[in-house]
Amino acid sequence: MELKRKVNNMLFATGCLVLLGGLAVFAGVRQASRPVGQVIVTIGNEFNNFFISEREVTALLTRDGRQRLEGTTPDELNLPALEARLKAHSFVKDAQVYRDLAGNLHADVRQNRPIARLVHADTRQDCYLDADGHKLPLSSLFTARVVPVARPGGQPLSAGFFQDSTGRRYLELLRYIDEHSFWRAQVAEVFIAPNGKVSFTQQIGDQQVEFGFPENISEKFAKLMVFYRQIPPALGWDTYHRVNIEFKDQIICE
Repeated sequence: MELKRKVNNMLFATGCLVLLGGLAVFAGVRQASRPVGQVIVTIGNEFNNFFISEREVTALLTRDGRQRLEGTTPDELNLPALEARLKAHSFVKDAQVYRDLAGNLHADVRQNRPIARLVHADTRQDCYLDADGHKLPLSSLFTARVVPVARPGGQPLSAGFFQDSTGRRYLELLRYIDEHSFWRAQVAEVFIAPNGKVSFTQQIGDQQVEFGFPENISEKFAKLMVFYRQIPPALGWDTYHRVNIEFKDQIICE
């Protein structure tokens, strides 16, 4: 009797699995032949960036409205090509285009994000720099609050400067500033001299900070934090106009 009950239970479970499998196949076949319903755009905005809009994504997908997607059959869709079209945009870090069971077309976009602004005497030639050292154009939709970077005297730097092994060290410095909210708010403008040494101005305080070469980055910023905590509270922010943190275990104030 017990054996018969176990056999019946196994047959019932097998039947349920077969039924579910059949329903899944049916749903898959039905979904695969269903024309596109809505086009649903989702833009990841984890850093409060607004460099690309839903309208712009839709325009890219539809070639400015010339290629209508609603009502398109699956055979007419080329999802990899649509993804590639989105990824070609400067401010798109990644994109995924797919269909759901209801037949809707989804475009999930992750925005690229600048960490610095390379400034020129003519601001129309300014550009952004992303965390990988690539050039990004300015945007009419949004102005990023990132640190400006230039040569002393206002001479511009090209994005290509940050691409080789030497330039990557400076990119690491800019990433460090961007990743720490205090320094992102405090560092006003970064200057990279022709000899490779870095200095920067501050949002609070008139001191020019002489950083030296982009090495021992966290240790140098830790020394500068010691200066902030000990010197200005005791002597005032205007006592010194130059702070050098270039050398190991030293803070030079003048």
